[in-house]
Amino acid sequence: MEKKVQIKVNDNGSYRVMGDVELMDADGNVFETKKVFSLCRCGLSSRKPFCDGTHKGNFDSCVRAEKVLKE
Repeated sequence: MEKKVQIKVNDNGSYRVMGDVELMDADGNVFETKKVFSLCRCGLSSRKPFCDGTHKGNFDSCVRAEKVLKE
């Protein structure tokens, strides 16, 4: 069974992508990636779509998934 790709929304930071994925631009060109990499969420990175850490101290966002109670 293949392990699911995981994307973690980091507090005040990037999207952390873990797993075997293919990242493409709008024209279908493929970005070279590793098994674990971070995508920019703040719009300040000079390496877009990848995170370069520029968000530190310049971006506030702590997103949480809605918890679903099982009956």
